[in-house]
Amino acid sequence: MEVTFFQWIILGYFLLLSLIYIISNVLAFSILKNYSYKLEAFPDASFLSVTDMPPVTIIAPAFNEDLTCVEATRSLLTLEYPDYEVLVINDGSTDQTLKRMIRAFDMHPTPRMSMADITTAPVRVLYRSKNNPNLWLIDKENSGKADSLNVGINYCTSSLFCSVDSDSLLERSALTKIVKPFMEDTSTIAVGGIVRIVNGCTVSDGQVTDIRLSDNLLVKFQVLEYLRAFLVGRMGWAAIKATFIISGAFGLFQRETVVQIGGYSTRRTRGETVGEDIELVVRMSKYCREQKRNYAISYIPDAVAWTECPESLKGLKRQRSRWQRGLLEATTRNIGMFFNPRYGRLGMVSFPYFFILEGLGPIIELISYIYFVVLLLDISSASFTFITAYLMVAFVLGIVLSIIALCLEEISFRRYPGLMDLFQLFLLSVIESFGYRQLNAWWRIHGLYTFVMRRDGWGNMDRKGFRK
Repeated sequence: MEVTFFQWIILGYFLLLSLIYIISNVLAFSILKNYSYKLEAFPDASFLSVTDMPPVTIIAPAFNEDLTCVEATRSLLTLEYPDYEVLVINDGSTDQTLKRMIRAFDMHPTPRMSMADITTAPVRVLYRSKNNPNLWLIDKENSGKADSLNVGINYCTSSLFCSVDSDSLLERSALTKIVKPFMEDTSTIAVGGIVRIVNGCTVSDGQVTDIRLSDNLLVKFQVLEYLRAFLVGRMGWAAIKATFIISGAFGLFQRETVVQIGGYSTRRTRGETVGEDIELVVRMSKYCREQKRNYAISYIPDAVAWTECPESLKGLKRQRSRWQRGLLEATTRNIGMFFNPRYGRLGMVSFPYFFILEGLGPIIELISYIYFVVLLLDISSASFTFITAYLMVAFVLGIVLSIIALCLEEISFRRYPGLMDLFQLFLLSVIESFGYRQLNAWWRIHGLYTFVMRRDGWGNMDRKGFRK
């Protein structure tokens, strides 16, 4: 039986997706090889004079983070960087976040001048720590993460600001590493770092002291996903100067450019989006292109933030659905960039990829899984050519690409020293194609549905806190 037109569409989707992943792997390998060489030549990762390092303001929005906010803030206070301050933005938390921060860091009301006038929700009180003068706590009315980031930008006095999640832990050298592209290239407007999963690791004094895989199977799958997304995906897009996403969990931005475009999108400005990190980067690139201004967006693979990930199916579904909705909101709001040569590689390459293959692709993906199962139930009338080709592009290639991502991690950074941890990750590279990826496709379609139905809100994530 011949391959039908519908079957060619399915195969074409997976082939195109795999081709892009293969190219990303090649580019990532090339960059990581050169990067590893530089690390060997300059092992302290700080060969540039510390006296030349620009001041940085770290902005950490917090909403109901009483289980992690104190430990995460301690992590921020131990960074090896000469000149920085930390602004923790309490977004009207209803738990003990505010009280725990005040008690843990001996904070007292202190006046501070606003440096910008981005429209935000009212600020109630500003606190400053007596023990750590570079730590501030800003208490405001609840209005969402993007609005909280804008509050931080308004009170930011430095030329660069770093956005982090309040439940994230930065490694001590992370800020020193992520700031380097700004020092090496004055056209840099944003730099992203890598996000790793802290579940299962041991945390002491705000730092990850023992890296181990969690016992939770869902967490292990997410570790694999994060390695694939950051070490391969983000690295590949940065290599061709078409970066589309910088994670809201850890990114460094040029404050002036962000203020010029009006800050993050909120319900008070252009309408709130749960993908505020994607939307900001897209809009910054769009603005620079329209102003005919040279700009650069970079990615540093060993500037590390550790974050807690969902451990339940319900929590993971909410997260993936939210991510999908955020991607679709960011792309549809800037749809004029779609295949528009005015916006260079971003408009002609990365925007179409993320809008079509990542934004709408899960529909084709889930339909293909259902269709394949139906064919197997009536194998006598199915095309052997299609079944073989589908298994290769939808399953075998996916497994191979995951294993390559693990090999890149092992060659470059070797963050998981335990042989059993590595063996589990290699095994999961095979297992995830049979069940977990199908679940992910379904969750992303749910995100597409919530986007079409204009659902609002972030949903809740159950926190367990860091393992001490």
